[in-house]
Order: sequence, then C-alpha cells, then structure tokens
Amino acid sequence: MRIRLLLFVLGACVAAAPALGASDEADRVKSATDVLAQLEDIPEQAVPPALLARAYGVAVIPNVIKIGFGLGARRGKGVLVVRQAGGTWSNPVFITLTGGSFGWQIGAQSTDIILVFKTRKGVDDIARGKLTLGADAAIAAGPVGRSAGVATDIEFAAEVFSYSRSRGLFAGVALEGAGIAIDREANEAFYRKPGITAEQIFAGPGNMAPAAANEFVQVLSGQTRGLPTLPAMSDAPAAANTAAEAAPKEVRTYGIGDPDAPPDD
Repeated sequence: MRIRLLLFVLGACVAAAPALGASDEADRVKSATDVLAQLEDIPEQAVPPALLARAYGVAVIPNVIKIGFGLGARRGKGVLVVRQAGGTWSNPVFITLTGGSFGWQIGAQSTDIILVFKTRKGVDDIARGKLTLGADAAIAAGPVGRSAGVATDIEFAAEVFSYSRSRGLFAGVALEGAGIAIDREANEAFYRKPGITAEQIFAGPGNMAPAAANEFVQVLSGQTRGLPTLPAMSDAPAAANTAAEAAPKEVRTYGIGDPDAPPDD
C-alpha cells in the first residue's frame, strides 16, 4: 500500500513537470543542454572531461524527482547519445529513468543525473527494451575533477558511471536498481516519425534532428574538444591484430588515459 501511494505521488510530480519548465521534448533537450553547459563552471567538482571523451554513450536526465516516505523512489526523463564513427555524437534518443531506494527518508527533491557508459552493451540493452543498473550493467559512483580518471582508469569492471547534481555541485551517486527505458512516444513526437527506433535515431544524420538536438551535441563536443577520443566506435569491426581486439564490442571497455596528454594523431 505504501509503495502504491509513493508511486502515485511520484507520478503526479512528473505529470506536473510542465509547471516546472519541461513542457515538451524540445524543453527536455534544452534542460539537458543546460546541465552539460554548467559543467564548465565547476571543473574541479564535475564529471572529468577525460571520461566524457572516452565514453561510448552519455545520458543526461534533468530534474529527476526523488520522493521518500520511508521508502524512496525516483523518476525522470532525459536524453541519450552515443559515439559515432570518427568520434562524433549521435542524435539524442529520449529515455526515462525509474528507480527506488531503501532506508528512512522523508520529503522530495529534484536533482540532475548524468550517466556515462564505457561500453556499448548497456546502450544496446536500453535500445532493445530496458536496462537495470547494477543488474544488467555494473555501475559505480563516478569520480569528479579533471584528474580523477588517471588514478582509477575509471574503476575496473564498472560499465556505467553515475553522477547527480544538487546545489550546483556534481557528485558520484549510487543508482543500483534504477531502470532506463526508451521513451518511444517522445522520440516519435520530436522526430515526427511514427515507429522510429533508437537504432534509427543513433544512425541518422545530424540534419534529421531539430535545432535543439544539435545544440546539445555541440555543447557535449565542446566539453571534450582537444582531448583524445577513440579512433573508431562505429558498428564496423576494427582490424583485429590480436585475439583481444577481435572480442565482441559489447564486452569492450575503454581506458581513460591521461587528460593532460596531447591529442591522438
């Protein structure tokens, strides 16, 4: 009974989101763009640029509502982009995040969430239906600051790194159990194409998206300009010089490298 009441209240808050500013898909993209743009204001307490530069995918979910009456729940809507061949970013796909938490808590709060995907596997799971963080993909609270990635190589086996922002500062956050799914209705409305899939959006040319999407991609690209990126992250397999290089893409991970090193040739 308590869980039903909690989900009802949480749903009402999300439904009331237009009053808070996110009234349609374009506003959602703009809110996500604003979150990315504000990373530059706090470089020592934000997502490491080197991590963004080496990521396969990046999700930004603004205004995630978290409510607790003994048990906790969170719900938010955002966008996800993936790396294309040549290091560019794809058009954004609309997603939803739903998750719970345990422990005594009372009240409600709104935070911004950023998820950084090191591998392709988690993104493919989202595109196929739904990804549960911690169960389908190993997740860790992400490090912050410009040099954090050098010491950890961004955390061993973790596939996804999670951040939340409240009171203007970013910090790693535990999101085990949260589910991420494609928001098909939002994708159809934004791209004005019934039945459009996440794969079609990821593979589509930049000019298929409204201007709000292009601004999001430009701001994300600006965060990592001049830093080394992977030489190729397309569907086409790279030349396999070793057995390790021939392994399936979905189990690859990508090292962060030194953010102070010169760009790759």
